[in-house]
Amino acid sequence: MPRPNRFTNVARFGPVQVGTYYDGRGRTKHVAACTAPRCDFSADYHGRPAAELAARTHRCNP
Repeated sequence: MPRPNRFTNVARFGPVQVGTYYDGRGRTKHVAACTAPRCDFSADYHGRPAAELAARTHRCNP
């Protein structure tokens, strides 16, 4: 059973949260996830600037 991700350096851009975590191989990953109801947007990125750009430009239509 995989262990849960521990997010660090979490920031919020509108309804989207950006966080940093280590994947199962020890590599640093960044995730952007929308917290609005019925919006299924979430994506993993290799760089923090890419995740923050996705968070700033995300427009959801729940």
